[in-house]
Amino acid sequence: MVTAQADPVTDVPPRRKRRWLRWVALGAAVLVLATAGAGWALYTKLDGNIRTDTGTREELRKYEAQRPPEEPTDAENILLLGSDSRDGENSEYGGEGGTQRSDTTILLHLAADRKSATAVSIPRDLMAQVPACTRPSGKLTRPRYVQFNWAFEFGGAACTIRTVEKMTGIRIDHHMIVDFVGFKKMVDAVDGVEVCLKKPVNDTDAHLVLPAGRQTLRGEDALGYVRARKSLGNGSDTQRIERQQQFLGALVKKVRSNGVLLNPARLYPLLDAATSSLTTDDGLASLPDLYELVSSMRDIPVDKVQFLTVPRQAYRLDTDRDELVQPAADRLFQELRADRPVSVRPAPTDGAHDPDNTAEYDDPARDPASPARADAPASGTPPTGASPSASAGATPSAGASPSASADGTPSPGASGGASSGSGIHTVPAFRGTTADGGTCR
Repeated sequence: MVTAQADPVTDVPPRRKRRWLRWVALGAAVLVLATAGAGWALYTKLDGNIRTDTGTREELRKYEAQRPPEEPTDAENILLLGSDSRDGENSEYGGEGGTQRSDTTILLHLAADRKSATAVSIPRDLMAQVPACTRPSGKLTRPRYVQFNWAFEFGGAACTIRTVEKMTGIRIDHHMIVDFVGFKKMVDAVDGVEVCLKKPVNDTDAHLVLPAGRQTLRGEDALGYVRARKSLGNGSDTQRIERQQQFLGALVKKVRSNGVLLNPARLYPLLDAATSSLTTDDGLASLPDLYELVSSMRDIPVDKVQFLTVPRQAYRLDTDRDELVQPAADRLFQELRADRPVSVRPAPTDGAHDPDNTAEYDDPARDPASPARADAPASGTPPTGASPSASAGATPSAGASPSASADGTPSPGASGGASSGSGIHTVPAFRGTTADGGTCR
């Protein structure tokens, strides 16, 4: 004999059944609202992390007539500043509170078609013409030819932006300032970055003690690795810049390759670390603005994310400082202004450098061995419209720039001879690295 089994739902009296369904619906509504509330709370926290630098905008407005014109393209130029301020949590790195310099400065050029990104490092020891700037106290400094990173101490981001614009003729659209602590948090958020060391390191100044070999650096060790100068390589700022570029390239590659951008559980810590360490202009000071920027870069291949340094050599009056190499530097700036491609060839992996610290540069119009497009002009023949400095064998005196105006500012379209009337374009190549290279080869 088969005994019928009771159905816990259909056998419930109608009144109790309706009450049970109402509780289910109410529970689901509460869950949805709680999830939405948590999402909104996270959004509000991330958005509130970002600090807005309104003072820089106001200061730049005073000098609008002196700034390069805005380019009528969708290309963007963003100045990234690694501040070595010793205030707050950064005080553990020594120095007196309240003083800061741009320990790392990178001009990031995003091509209008978003198919490439070029990050150009500007050495802190590069001699540069710094304009008159307003100190935090309100006092106006005098124009002077000094070490580049003094611009940040003189007048913060506004003074640094004006110095870069004067040097390059490139209009800076946005800027971001990242501090030491924020950098450590971002590296931790992606579970560290792999590096390879040929020798063990013990550097008390950089808070860095590491064994030789392949290893993953996080937090304090990652910061020490990119800041170390005396214990890695030959002690020059040149090698430190290359090490920073390779580390940032490896960081970009890891973010792009291990699903961080598509995994909310991994993306949130990265966003929290990044936003809490950022001070930006008001054009990037919100999550929607930053999301739009990051989204526009998402599809750039990692081998098209390039890192290089402005062409420079030892300063003729002080070999502990650098100066621009011309006409190579102006050629680079011209290509970026016109949103034309440049290319990089790998930096030495054995730590070898030119004795005079001269930046390597290939101009396909002059060097048949350099990488160039198939339609490049024959070697030794500058394209139509080229300046005398671009012709074969022309060597300007140290620090001179035939294409620069009297005040040292590159004039629009100068110093390149990069294209002819028929549209032929040569692609200059500079020593550097790409994000797909990383620090271990």
